Amino acid sequence: MIKKTFPFEVEKRLLALGRRIRLARLRRGWSVVELAEKAHINRNTLTALENGRPGTALSACITVLWALGIDQSLDAVADPDADTHGKILEASRRPARARKTGKSKGQYDF
Repeated sequence: MIKKTFPFEVEKRLLALGRRIRLARLRRGWSVVELAEKAHINRNTLTALENGRPGTALSACITVLWALGIDQSLDAVADPDADTHGKILEASRRPARARKTGKSKGQYDF
């Protein structure tokens, strides 16, 4: 079996997300089984998510956030308006000046 390795930063974020999901579940007083049932997933999948295992499906994560009532926080994930680096790259590829459009003779000739 080949073990996939992920960058340290990715593993750290997965662990942090799992901890936050676990904390949200505990604050509601729900067991793993209860949240798994509410999210319509297997309890082992929920445990893997809470432990930050990288192979857990994104759909399971979003479903758990939905079941917890905190899925609206996903609106900020990969928000194009918050992508300052991407905006800078896009702006650097824009032409410095606008080009003339190739109007055919007689167009707009009144």
